[in-house]
Amino acid sequence: MPIITLLTDFGTTDEYVGLMKGAILSINPSAVIVDITHNIDPQDVTAAAYAIDSAYGYFPPGTIHAAVVDPEVGSRRKALALQANGHYFCAPDNGILSMVIKKSNTVRAVDLTNADYFRQKVSHIFHGRDIFGPVAAHLSLDVNLNLLGRKLDADDLVMADIPVPAIDSRHRIEGQVISVDRFGNLTTNINADIIAQWRRHVKVQTPIICIGPVTIAGLVDYYAEVPEGQLVALIGSRDLLEISVNRGNARHVLGVNTGEPVCITSK
Repeated sequence: MPIITLLTDFGTTDEYVGLMKGAILSINPSAVIVDITHNIDPQDVTAAAYAIDSAYGYFPPGTIHAAVVDPEVGSRRKALALQANGHYFCAPDNGILSMVIKKSNTVRAVDLTNADYFRQKVSHIFHGRDIFGPVAAHLSLDVNLNLLGRKLDADDLVMADIPVPAIDSRHRIEGQVISVDRFGNLTTNINADIIAQWRRHVKVQTPIICIGPVTIAGLVDYYAEVPEGQLVALIGSRDLLEISVNRGNARHVLGVNTGEPVCITSK
């Protein structure tokens, strides 16, 4: 059975997610719909870009991913369907697929201009229900990507300005918090590979993680490796540096949110 995943900032309090699923199932009642998350912070395209990039590879090839975080809904921004790395994606052309595109050798993309594959009546402000959901459903029925609209080159696609951590002239890694989960864990954009590179570069095995006025010495493997209530740094399940509190909430303890600078230094 075809799989369609959903990733949005809709939340689950209102009916929006349910209506999007109804639009999909009205076209393909056999579709298997999987919710990745609907709790991306409102309009946070960068967090959504990281989330879809980290999630889609856990699904089998041919899965269709509808990613809708769309601050410019109803404007002249393009609506996309594309194929990359053996998967299909339906999303606004606002940079939400930047990381997927950058990591793919070949991208086939179209501007969704063929209204035959939309709901009959399209709202200016609910393209998740009226465009992206229906297009995902048609793709799950093996509709050819080229029938959905005008072909686009990769250079035509909007790429978000997503910060990439690097080792600077002071031998520090500069990064930032990119998401906060319901436990208050702070996920950064600093990945395990650049930390390993830094260790080789500075010949220091114990990094000092700095966030706000706080420093954390070294990385652990799991939360309970430190006493309850203590701040801890570790490589999380997304292979990214995470700052947490054992049985606590790092967001509340530190008073920070997405965008907060984080650095790694040797002293």
